[in-house]
Amino acid sequence: MMAPPSLHTALNRAVADGIFPGAVLAVRQGGDRCWVIPAGCLSTDPPRAAVTPSTIYDLASLTKPLATVTALALLVQRGHCRLDDRIGSVLLELEEAPVGPATIRQLLTHSSGLPGWRAFYDQLSSDAALPASPDDRAHAGRRLLRLMKQEALIYKMGERSLYSDLGFMLLGIMVERLSGSALDRFVAEHIAQPLNADPFCYLPIGQETEAYRSAMIGRIAPTEWDTWRGRLLCGEVHDENAAALGGVAGHAGLFGSAEAVLAVTGVWLAGYHHTSPILDRDVVREFSARHEGVSGSSWALGWDTPSPPSSSGRYFSSQSFGHLGFTGTSIWIDPVCELEVVLLSNRVHPTRTNEGIKSFRPMIHDLVRQECMGRS
Repeated sequence: MMAPPSLHTALNRAVADGIFPGAVLAVRQGGDRCWVIPAGCLSTDPPRAAVTPSTIYDLASLTKPLATVTALALLVQRGHCRLDDRIGSVLLELEEAPVGPATIRQLLTHSSGLPGWRAFYDQLSSDAALPASPDDRAHAGRRLLRLMKQEALIYKMGERSLYSDLGFMLLGIMVERLSGSALDRFVAEHIAQPLNADPFCYLPIGQETEAYRSAMIGRIAPTEWDTWRGRLLCGEVHDENAAALGGVAGHAGLFGSAEAVLAVTGVWLAGYHHTSPILDRDVVREFSARHEGVSGSSWALGWDTPSPPSSSGRYFSSQSFGHLGFTGTSIWIDPVCELEVVLLSNRVHPTRTNEGIKSFRPMIHDLVRQECMGRS
C-alpha cells in the first residue's frame, strides 16, 4: 500500500532542514504491513548513498526495551526471576553495595536511586582500547561491577524516578547471570531468531563480527565523529560506555533496520491482545502499564508512557508505550488502535548538538495518527 504523500513530504522536509541526514519511518496498523518510508542519505560527511527501507541504524537506547526488557520479560515468565528480586541476590558482588537492595522492578522503573549517567568509559578504557573478545568483554563487565559497587545513591529508592543508563547496565549483566548466556547471544537466540528479526543484533568490537560488519557496512548509517575513539563511527556503537564494555550492554549497542524493529514491537502489541508467539499477555500488560508506585513518573517497566508534552504527540492513548534513542530513534505502540510507529535516524551525524528532532517527533506521530485514522 502506498504511503500518504504527506509523510514523504514531512520526512524530506526534515532532511532539507538538517534535522537528520536520512531516516526510515515504519508504520503498521492492525498487524498488517502498512508503510516503510525512507528519506535522505546515509551521511553527509562524507556523502554516501541514499537511505533504503533496509538501512541499518544504531538503535541506541531502544536497546533497553527491545533487548533488555524483552529478555527480562521472557525470564520472568519462565520463572528465572521475579520483579521484586533484589539486585544483590543476583549480582552477588553488589550485595553490600548501596544499590544492592534495589529490585529489578526499581531498576526497570528508573527509581533505584542511581544517577542517570557516569563517564565509566574513562575508567574502563582511558585510551579507548576496547574489549575485542568475549573474555575481554566479561572482564570489562566485572570491572564495571566494581565501579558500581562504589556508586552512591542520589535519592532514596522508590522516592522518585530518574532515567538511568546505570540501572540498565546492571540489568544487562543480570540477564546474563540469570540465563547463563552472553547478552548478545541471548538476544539472538531468544528474540531475533524466533521472530525472524534480521538485521537485529549487537555488533561486538573485534574479529568475531568483523566479516559480518564489513558485509553490512554499506547499509549502516554512520553516527558521529568520536573524539575519544578518534574516528567516524559506523557499525560501532555510538554510546561510549557501551563501547567500553565491548559493544554489548543492557542500555545500548543494538543495531537494526526498521522492519526488524517492527518484528519485535509486533510481539509486544500481539501479546497485549493475547496472540504473541513468545510473550504472555499478563507479562506484557504488567510491563507496559504505567507504574503507579512512583509519584509523578511516566515509566512502566522499562517502557515509557505518554506524558504531555510527549514525543508520541497528542493523539496516542494513555495505554500506549514506547521509548526514545539518543541517536535519533524512537518506537511508540498504541494497543487501543493497534498502531506501531518506528522512526530510525542518525540525527547525531555529524554532531550530537543537533536537537531538531525534539520538535519533529511529536509532529510526525500526530501526522501518522491522522493519516491512519483517516484510512481506517
